[in-house]
Amino acid sequence: MKLVRFGPLGQERPGAIDADGQLRDLSQIVADIDATAVSPEGLAKLRSVDLKSLPVVHGKVRFGVPVGNVPNLVCIGLNYTDHAEETNAPIPKQPIIFNKHTGALCGPNDQVILPPGSRKLDWEVELAFVIGKTCWHVSEEEALDYVAGYTILNDISEREYQIEWEGQWTKGKSYPTFAPCGPWLVTSDEVADPQKLDLWLDLNGERVQTGTTIRMIFSIRTLVAYLSRFMRLVPGDIVTTGTPPGVGLGMKPNRFMKDGDVMKLGITGLGEQEQLLKAR
Repeated sequence: MKLVRFGPLGQERPGAIDADGQLRDLSQIVADIDATAVSPEGLAKLRSVDLKSLPVVHGKVRFGVPVGNVPNLVCIGLNYTDHAEETNAPIPKQPIIFNKHTGALCGPNDQVILPPGSRKLDWEVELAFVIGKTCWHVSEEEALDYVAGYTILNDISEREYQIEWEGQWTKGKSYPTFAPCGPWLVTSDEVADPQKLDLWLDLNGERVQTGTTIRMIFSIRTLVAYLSRFMRLVPGDIVTTGTPPGVGLGMKPNRFMKDGDVMKLGITGLGEQEQLLKAR
């Protein structure tokens, strides 16, 4: 299934994309695509529904974050061998974990805000996954059973705030609109192998990022098990898994975004996003 939330900001309704690519309204089935809906019981209920019996949503709509009321947004840094190489960073021996504030989440095609005084705003196409059931001290063998589905996240990063200012990476990652997510959540049963997906990002029509999840240092399975040693992951949590090469920080000279820039990005089978960058 491809699950979505659509409608104006703060008024999103649950929906699904049917086999013909039409948007169907799930409002009569569930109140929202949230922790309850992405649980094993919730997904079983949704799978039992004949989507063709539900109303078609016509016309252009806004897609929101595909999961509502996200408890936590957990991030993995430097998780592609070729991205670590381009930034001259050593290959991590263990996953690098940080957080983005959930207030950074926005719809996949919403405008991204350029903060006042920002000089080093960067792009990062990433594969993200959503937790479907409480996950604490699980093995790698069972780890994927805890993943409800997969989506796209653009890990927008202000590199000056992240790297040059004191403190943790979080301050460079958490400004409102710094986590465009979606357009939909593709349930795990429709992603045969999350380690065989292609990722790409264009800036103003120029391809700047091209990658594949084959080059991940730590697989989805490894990340779920590893994270569950240090925190209790809960339904609705989003984990975003790092970016392939081609970010502005890795270019020589560095290249960062400006007012009016447009990012377009996608992942195999998970759809596409497009964002216009506007100064606040």
